[in-house]
Amino acid sequence: MKNEKEVFEEYISKKNLKFTSQRKIILDTFLKEEWHISTEELYKKISQKNPTIGIATVYRTLKLLMGCGLAQERQFGDGQTRYEHSHEHIHHDHIICRGCGKIVEFKNDDIEKLQNEIAKKNRFKVYAHKLELYGLCYDCIK
Repeated sequence: MKNEKEVFEEYISKKNLKFTSQRKIILDTFLKEEWHISTEELYKKISQKNPTIGIATVYRTLKLLMGCGLAQERQFGDGQTRYEHSHEHIHHDHIICRGCGKIVEFKNDDIEKLQNEIAKKNRFKVYAHKLELYGLCYDCIK
């Protein structure tokens, strides 16, 4: 099994691009994040390490990371795009609080089983899905 760096290097090589030091910094910084991160948040972390890397380079590299399957783009209804790892990560779903913006990741085997049954019943082969539940967290309800 290839690690993330190998996956990325192979992908950009096929696109006739180079694995530059800037792309390596962006890749490494992104992979260290264990949460949903926006381009701007990632850029702030990267610019602390290397202020010569522009936000446009971060945007382009995130697109490459999505293209090779290392990142997934997420929209949680607040108008901000976030990214999370997707290479060899366990599938999970999200609950999003409309009050404070809190995001909770969860996995439920019963939901996964039901989705598979629905797909089979309707003669579908599911390759991917996302489940996002929106509401208010306990703190916002109080």
